Amino acid sequence: MTKAQVVEAVSIITGLSKATVARVIDCYHEVIRNGLKSHEKVTFAGFGTFSVSQRQARTGRNPKTGKAIAIRASKVARFKASSSLIKAIK
Repeated sequence: MTKAQVVEAVSIITGLSKATVARVIDCYHEVIRNGLKSHEKVTFAGFGTFSVSQRQARTGRNPKTGKAIAIRASKVARFKASSSLIKAIK
């Protein structure tokens, strides 16, 4: 689903305008982004948890040449689905 499809679906369910729903979704994303920037876990019971994970520096390979390359350490966003969400999609 695209953001526009989500906005339309939520608008139909709630009876709110698409503009209001789009603003709420933008705020939702902003709250998650700010939580992750602060290295906080953002948890939604029955849905899942967003968190930041640290990747260690490592050596990789250029797939074209096979030459070894250094890959720097980095931070990545992670999402772990709750058990009830996993059960819902099975």
